Amino acid sequence: MQVALFIPCLSEHLYPQSAMSMVKILRHIGAEIDYVDGQTCCGQPAFNSGYRKEIIPIAERFIKLFRHKQYVVAPSGSCVAMVRKFYYDLDIHPNLHQARDDLAAKIFEFTEFLVDVARCDGLGGSFPHAVTYHDSCHLNRELGIHEQPRQLIRAIADVQFIEMEQSDICCGFGGTFSFKFADLSIAMTERKCRYIEESGAEYCIGADSSCLMNIEGFLRRHGKKAKTMHIADLLAASLGL
Repeated sequence: MQVALFIPCLSEHLYPQSAMSMVKILRHIGAEIDYVDGQTCCGQPAFNSGYRKEIIPIAERFIKLFRHKQYVVAPSGSCVAMVRKFYYDLDIHPNLHQARDDLAAKIFEFTEFLVDVARCDGLGGSFPHAVTYHDSCHLNRELGIHEQPRQLIRAIADVQFIEMEQSDICCGFGGTFSFKFADLSIAMTERKCRYIEESGAEYCIGADSSCLMNIEGFLRRHGKKAKTMHIADLLAASLGL
């Protein structure tokens, strides 16, 4: 089983440890890892800001880079949703339509790949802490990934999994939304962090570093007890990898 790594911008520049944790887990289950040199942003930030024509060359290059890989896996639901769903909103060259279709069928978010493709019911390990889980918007609403991360969490020995109130409500980040509509974004983040704190969990687990960055920032600025952790880091820590 060959897995090509798609490492999003935020993972590469701010959260490389989460990407490395993903690699460790993939190797742990026997996957052969392939890093595609020359990969760049998938185009999501520009797309969300309305630059749909301008990102076509980026999307077409991305498709060409990954078109022949067996599987493509990323530690980000939002970036996978961009490629799988929103590349169809771009005027991609007709010669690349089949390649786009092929790529959409074999690009997966990390937990989705573990559960639905690699058929890992759980990795075991141990993490004697109370955790809750935040459903990021693109992962949940665009990709329909809800139970897969929970299945992986519940399979960890000694973990206390607590569902927070309205786990699927937005954290308020939304990329450029967070500074274009700062007051609204902060209010949404405050609500999310209140639910996290009320759950009593020590850690808020998530599958998108962007959401976790936003949540962590609010928690630290306001002296809250809970911390955030990417699910790849949780799984790696539970296995001592």
